[in-house]
Amino acid sequence: MSTMTKKEFTDRIADRAQTTHSTAKAIIQCFLDQIVAELARGNRLEFRDFGVFEPRHRAPRTAQNPKTLERVQVPAKRAVRFKMGRLMKQKLDSQPS
Repeated sequence: MSTMTKKEFTDRIADRAQTTHSTAKAIIQCFLDQIVAELARGNRLEFRDFGVFEPRHRAPRTAQNPKTLERVQVPAKRAVRFKMGRLMKQKLDSQPS
């Protein structure tokens, strides 16, 4: 498995959209900023056939340091849950590992 960076992703989008790298970069950054802003407001984002981003509240809990076995309090926090859409699931299931 390899990793694609935002720059590589931007280059690919710029090539496919036949636009400049700087234009594609600005659009992608704006898209990502809007996703973060909506999730920060507590809104759910649904992209049909791609998936759903949903903010979740994680309750405070007590955890344990495995090295020292010391109990540690973990504060409440917000997290994001992603659930794959139908087409993404089909595409990933059809790809060999």
